Amino acid sequence: MSVSLRIGIIGGGGWLGGAIAGSILDSGLVDPQNLALSYRRERPSRFPNAFWTADSQELANRSDVILLSVRPDDWRPLAVDASGKLVISVMAGIRVTALCERHKTSRVVRALPNAAAEVAKSYTPWIGASGITEEDRAIVRTIFETCGTQDEVARESDIDYLTGLSGSGPAFPALLAAAMMRDAVAHGLPAEVARRAVNTVISGAGRLLERRDECPDDVVQAFLDYRGTTATAIENMRAAGFEASVADGLSAAFKKSVSMGEAS
Repeated sequence: MSVSLRIGIIGGGGWLGGAIAGSILDSGLVDPQNLALSYRRERPSRFPNAFWTADSQELANRSDVILLSVRPDDWRPLAVDASGKLVISVMAGIRVTALCERHKTSRVVRALPNAAAEVAKSYTPWIGASGITEEDRAIVRTIFETCGTQDEVARESDIDYLTGLSGSGPAFPALLAAAMMRDAVAHGLPAEVARRAVNTVISGAGRLLERRDECPDDVVQAFLDYRGTTATAIENMRAAGFEASVADGLSAAFKKSVSMGEAS
């Protein structure tokens, strides 16, 4: 991929937009002077050699590829003409057709990275409008591989479902970690010891699954077969409705994604 490619990130001053920008720069995909970033109020101090602007249309005019990394409610009043350019949305809920119409281009991709882009460990599903080219697909793959891993999916409904599963996903191990830490502190462990123990467990589990490339069910079953303390804990969590709670949460996120798209 040529470093002469000019990428603009509307919302580059935000958490996700900034994480994507950092991954793009760290990978060497573009030189800093070919990266444009927009902000809403005060210009951030990071990426000092990139081009910063509060004018989204100015950003679009100087970019070949435009990433939309704003909240859906902030996108609705955003009138940016991207005629003929590749537009990549990382917003939850907003449909491809709405993006094409608003930004006057058929070269639109709807993608959903997650907060782990900050450490180049995001999973990003994406789908393109009928007007994208094979070169566009290559650009999309390259951008999101700087942030972690990516998959082109077949249906927008897949993106809606994955909004909860992978888009919100980093929050779920954090939710589990917070519950584990509260229990540890309630049992008398110092908060710093509890935090270190829990964070190491969560990060270690991720590395274990990644390295062994196994189905999570197989890992769980291995612990159950051992019939030790872990098996007892798993059985009690399941009896308390752990798996049903996860399914309920993912279903709610899916419905929220669909409703956000309908509102656009």
